[in-house]
Amino acid sequence: MKFSDLRYLAAYLVPLSCFAGLYFGGWASPGALYVGFLLVPGIELFVPAAARKEDEAILEAKSKISFFDNLLYLNVPILYYIVGYYVWLLSLGEMTTGELIMSVFNVGVLLGVCGINVAHELGHRQDRFSRWMARLLLIPALYSHFTLEHNYGHHLNVGTPEDPATARKNETVYQFWIRSILNGFRNAWAIGDKMLKTSGRPQWMHEVRLGQIAQFIFLGFVVALAGWTSLFPYLGAALIGILALESVNYIEHYGLLRKPLTSGRYEPMTESHSWNSNHELGRIMLFELVRHADHHYQTTRKYQALRHLDQSPQLPYGYPMSILLALIPPVWFKVMNPLVDQLQRD
Repeated sequence: MKFSDLRYLAAYLVPLSCFAGLYFGGWASPGALYVGFLLVPGIELFVPAAARKEDEAILEAKSKISFFDNLLYLNVPILYYIVGYYVWLLSLGEMTTGELIMSVFNVGVLLGVCGINVAHELGHRQDRFSRWMARLLLIPALYSHFTLEHNYGHHLNVGTPEDPATARKNETVYQFWIRSILNGFRNAWAIGDKMLKTSGRPQWMHEVRLGQIAQFIFLGFVVALAGWTSLFPYLGAALIGILALESVNYIEHYGLLRKPLTSGRYEPMTESHSWNSNHELGRIMLFELVRHADHHYQTTRKYQALRHLDQSPQLPYGYPMSILLALIPPVWFKVMNPLVDQLQRD
């Protein structure tokens, strides 16, 4: 392990800023919004992306260092502590209207980044402990079906019309949100049904159903601790976290479709079917999610060992800035459509 590997500790700026926003309130109440959508894109505009490559032997050695895994696991107690603190603040009813609104976005970013994003990484691990940590991270975000659909649906159908998490060219992010959320949930149920039939297990063991039960129990605790009025801001925060994740899905594969073959199947998935980003700060904050091409190329490769692949198309901006651009469809199309067209010609 190198001293430079400690840079991943900067990922905790998201939960730290979220907690600070809740604790101090007032001008600080946006919390994680300052870090995710002001600090990071601001720095990345002036710091060029670096396509550094490391020797495969070094990356293999990194994959066996527990420090990197523990950084992920630590998100579980941190997330539950901050969410618990948020629910307690809601029970007090002392936040101003502005602070309450900002808290929804602040905690939403936390649920998206430290919840769903980290669960995405752990959900690809083979060991049972990591998979349970992923489930625990998804419950507060109310997106417990994500890993099932992502692993057994998205990774199989990415870049095809069958994949709800692949954005079509000229599809706005707002249209994508609706299609991806609804169809993703429907696909997760279908995948769970198929697994039940294959294994012969009873219906109550349907993974999506168990996840929904866990979420309802979690929301029951929220209501019991902070009252029914707390349910609305919490549901709002969970929705922001989900939309943050789906916005990432939108930019990761925008316009990159696999060609249909005469056999009726699609061409194999390659590194050219995912948008990559080498912007350093975004890589750290999202635990290398932005090196998405290599993630699809080898799904079990741990985040600290993901590589820059020369054939993968590169986003002109990092993920946070790309999300901001996607929220303004005419600007997004103007920036990205020429790049998509060039890739299709090549």
